[in-house]
Amino acid sequence: MTALPIDIDPTRIDVRAATSSAGTTVCVSGEVDSTTAPGLSNCLLEVIARPGTGTVEIDLREVTFLDSAGLSALATAHRAAQTAGRELQMRCGTTRAVVRPLQITGLWTVFTIVDAC
Repeated sequence: MTALPIDIDPTRIDVRAATSSAGTTVCVSGEVDSTTAPGLSNCLLEVIARPGTGTVEIDLREVTFLDSAGLSALATAHRAAQTAGRELQMRCGTTRAVVRPLQITGLWTVFTIVDAC
């Protein structure tokens, strides 16, 4: 398994990608907003574009804030995964900061959520 820290703004967000035989997991913690979302989006698009990547899981259980820029980054990753023929899953847990924006926008039913509360 390879774990690579992604250099975004470490005071507001932490993004780590780990690859195993099962696929790649991108763990996100902190705030995903207009300042940090572009870095997250770049990371997700890079992971999805990697040759040989199958399943990509985004672990959002440690996200404390998610705004429209963050939702846009997730939607962009979703579209990119579909285009590349990759399976994209999201793990949200019961984090209201993530679950609620996804539900309000209707993205909850668009994305593949693997641990629905």
